[in-house]
Amino acid sequence: MKKLLLLTILLAPAIVFAQNADSTWFVNNYIKKEVQIPMRDGIKLFTSVYQPKDQAEKHPILITRTPYSCAPYGKDYRGYWRNFMIKYCREGYIMVIQDIRGRWMSEGTFEVVRPFNPNKKTNKDIDEASDSYDTIDWLVKNLDNNNGKVGVTGISFPGFYATEAALSGHPALKAVSPQAPVTDRFFGDDDHHNGVLFLMDAFDFHVGYGFSQPRPHPTILPAKTYPINGPDNYAWYLKTGALPNFTKASGDSLKFWSDMMVHPNLDAWWKARDTRSGIKNVKPAMLVVGGLFDAEDGYGAWNTYQALVKQSPATKSNLVVGPWFHGQWASKDGTHLGNIQFGSKTNEWYQENIEIPFFNYYLKGKGSIDTLSKATIFFSGENKWRKLPQWPPADAVPTPIYLEQNGKLSFNSPTNTKNTFDSYTSDPAKPVPYAEKVHEYRTREYMTDDQRFAARRTDVLTYSTDTLTNDITLGGPVTADLTVSISNTDADFVVKIIDVFPDNTPANPVTKYPMGGYQMLVRAEIMRGRYRNSFQAPEAFVPGLPTQVKFQVPDVAHTFKKGHKIMIQVQSSWFPLADRNPQQFVDIYHAKDSDFVKETINVYHAKSKIILPVIK
Repeated sequence: MKKLLLLTILLAPAIVFAQNADSTWFVNNYIKKEVQIPMRDGIKLFTSVYQPKDQAEKHPILITRTPYSCAPYGKDYRGYWRNFMIKYCREGYIMVIQDIRGRWMSEGTFEVVRPFNPNKKTNKDIDEASDSYDTIDWLVKNLDNNNGKVGVTGISFPGFYATEAALSGHPALKAVSPQAPVTDRFFGDDDHHNGVLFLMDAFDFHVGYGFSQPRPHPTILPAKTYPINGPDNYAWYLKTGALPNFTKASGDSLKFWSDMMVHPNLDAWWKARDTRSGIKNVKPAMLVVGGLFDAEDGYGAWNTYQALVKQSPATKSNLVVGPWFHGQWASKDGTHLGNIQFGSKTNEWYQENIEIPFFNYYLKGKGSIDTLSKATIFFSGENKWRKLPQWPPADAVPTPIYLEQNGKLSFNSPTNTKNTFDSYTSDPAKPVPYAEKVHEYRTREYMTDDQRFAARRTDVLTYSTDTLTNDITLGGPVTADLTVSISNTDADFVVKIIDVFPDNTPANPVTKYPMGGYQMLVRAEIMRGRYRNSFQAPEAFVPGLPTQVKFQVPDVAHTFKKGHKIMIQVQSSWFPLADRNPQQFVDIYHAKDSDFVKETINVYHAKSKIILPVIK
C-alpha cells in the first residue's frame, strides 16, 4: 500500500503537467464561439462552438447534444483535455456542444424522452431528430472552413440524442456513435427493468438530482436539488415506504415522475418513448458502444444495435461492448471495476483502435476501418476482446442448466419427475439488499460485486455446478424459465448468473479483498411476476398453483474458467435498486404501506432452468 501511495505521489505531477500542457495547447489553438441556433418553430438552442485556428485545411464537425449543460458559459473553455476528447482536437475537429431544447440556456420546453415523430408535416412538428437536423444544417452553412461532414456522439442521455440525430436524415451527417444510449425506459434503462421501477436510480435522478425539474426560462443556474438520502440508502428508502410517499416527497410536481405513476403497464405512452421505433432506413454509419457492467443504460447498447440490424439492415452499423461501468470507455482507467481486474487498459485500446479511427474515416477520409468487426466484444473471465461477424455469435447454442435438489445446478436433463421444490419466505419489511455494504448512493461496482452476502440469506436460493473441468463461454442473451408457486397473488423474481472463483484464488493485490470463493456477479435481472404473460395486461397469480415465469436476462459475454463454478441465485427483492412488490395484486404505484405482506415462494426443481448461450 505504501508503495502504491508513493507511486501515486510521484506520478501526480506528471499527470497534472500533461493536462496543463493539453489545456494550454487547446486554448492557444482553438477559438470559442457561443451561438443561438434557430429551430424550424422559432425556438433557439444555445450552442458552444470550438473551432481550430488552423485554416490550412477544412475541418469536420463533431456534435454532442446534451441535457447536462454545455458549460462553461462565457469566455472560459470546456475541459476537453480532461479526457480523451483532446485527441479529436489534436485531429482538428470543430467541437460543438449544445444545450437541448428546454435545458439550461436553450429556449423551449424540455421533455425527458421526447417521442420521435415520423410524420412531421409543419414547422410546429418538432422532435429531437428535427432539432438535430436544424442544428446540423445551420452549422454546415454558417461555420467557416468546415468540410461539410458531420458526426454526432454522446454517452447516456446524449447517447439518446445521438440516436435521434441519426434519424434526422440530414445529408451532411456521416457518422454517429450512440454510447450507452437511453433506449427503452420501461424494459431496461435506469427507470425500469421489465416494468419494475428502479426506485433508487429513478428517484435520485429525477427528484434528488433535479433532472426533471421544470425550467421556465433559459438559465445558467442548476436545477433545485433535494437532499433525499441519508448515509444508509437501504434504511432511508425502506423507511420512506410505499411509492405514494415518494411521490409526495417529490412535491407531486415533476411531470415525468407523475406520468410514470399513472402508466404502470406497457402502453402507448411507453411505446412512444421507445427509441427503437424510429430506427429505420438510417443513413449515417453507426458505432454503438456500451459496457458489460453498465448499471444505468446497459440495455441500450445491445438493443439499439439489434434494432439497427433488424430494422435498418442496409446501415453500416457496428457494436462495441467492453468491461465497463457507465461511460468508463471515455475515462482514464479501464483496467478494473471494483475487485475484478481486466488485465489491460481496455478504454485506451478502444479509444485508439475503434472510436477515433471510426470518425476519422467517415469524417476526414483518413485511415481505414477494414479491421473493424461487426461486433467487438470483451469477454470477462478470459479478459479478451473477440472480433465477431455478428452478435449474438452464430455458434452460441441455447443450453438449459437446471435447478436441482440440494442446491445443485446441472446441464443434464432431469430424471426426477416429482414436484419437489425449494421454498423461502419473502418479507417486504426485510428485502434482500442489492449490495453488502452501507452506501448513500447506488454504487457502480455492484455489477461485479461479491454475492456471498446474499448466499447467506434464507430468502435467497443458491444453486451451483460442480467445479468446471473445462472453460465454458457464454455469448448472448440469457433466458430465465422458472416454475413457481406463491402463497399470495403477486411476486418479483430476481435471477443472478454468478462466477464462483476457486478457494485458492489470491487476494486482490490492490484492495486486499479475499478473492478465494469470490462470487462475481456476471449478470442479473428482475421480473415482476404479474407481467409473466403480458406486459400490457398484468395477471394475478392463483395462490398455490405452479406457474411458469419466463423472462429475458440481458446479454452476457463471459468465460467461466476451468476450476471455477457456475452459480445461480433466485430471490424476490433487490432493494433499494428495485421497488418492493407488496406481494398482492394491487396498483403498486398507489399502494399503501399496509398492503405489503410476507409470502411463501416455491421454486420447482427440474421444471426451472436458465437457458445459457453457450459458445461451442
